[in-house]
Amino acid sequence: MTDLTQLNSVVQHQVEDYSGPSIKARTFAISDVARQIYTVPIVPDFPRKFEANIMVLARVENEKVVIEEDTTDRPLWRELVRAGIPREQIILAYIGEKLPEQPIT
Repeated sequence: MTDLTQLNSVVQHQVEDYSGPSIKARTFAISDVARQIYTVPIVPDFPRKFEANIMVLARVENEKVVIEEDTTDRPLWRELVRAGIPREQIILAYIGEKLPEQPIT
C-alpha cells in the first residue's frame, strides 16, 4: 500500500473497530489524524477491578504502521493485513520489532 492517505485511513478505521460495547468497561476510539496516531483505551466501570489501559495503539511513520500496544485477542496486525496492508509494512513495537533506520538527508 503506497498511498499515505489511504494507509492512514485504513489504520484509523481498523483501530476504531476495536471500540464498542464491552462488558463492565467502556472503550473510546481516539484518532489524531494530524499526528497519525490512533488508539482505543479501555476504562473499567466502577467498582474497578483493574486500571484503565490502552487496548490498541498504532501510528504511521515513514509509510510503516507501528503498533505500539495490542492487548486484544484479535491482533491488530492481522486485521491490517486483511485490509490490504502487507505484513512487511507493519512493525510490532510491543514485541520489540524496530523501524528500519532511515537514511540521513
